[in-house]
Parts: sequence; structure tokens; C-alpha cells
Amino acid sequence: MGRSRKNYPAAWKVQVALAALKGDKTLAELASKFEIHPNQIQQWKKHLLSEAPSLFSSRRRKTERETEELQAE
Repeated sequence: MGRSRKNYPAAWKVQVALAALKGDKTLAELASKFEIHPNQIQQWKKHLLSEAPSLFSSRRRKTERETEELQAE
């Protein structure tokens, strides 16, 4: 049977991506510290940067409010 993929929590991915954005350490140093491949860090960093503008859009806030209202019911 093959190996299953390792799943990382979203909060941890953000922590790793933010560390990469700071630029204090190289990708190789971060990869060693977090025990993941440098390409994975680069991918999460790229995803964070591409999705960051949507965090502040009014459409997202409306969707979050609708979700909260549905959960309250």
C-alpha cells in the first residue's frame, strides 16, 4: 500500500508562509526548521499572496455573515 499524503492545518501553513514572506531566513533554512520541502513553502507563500486581497473584499464579509446567520438558526 502506498504512503498517504501528510495534511497540515491551515493555521500552520499560514505561519510557514508568513515566515517565508519575512525573508529573515532562506527557504532551505525554513524547510529544515519546519521539516517540509522548500517547494511546498514556496507554493504556500504564493497561495497566501494570491488570496490575501480577497480577505478584505466586501463579498467575503457578506458570505461570512450569511454563514453565521445560518449557524445561529
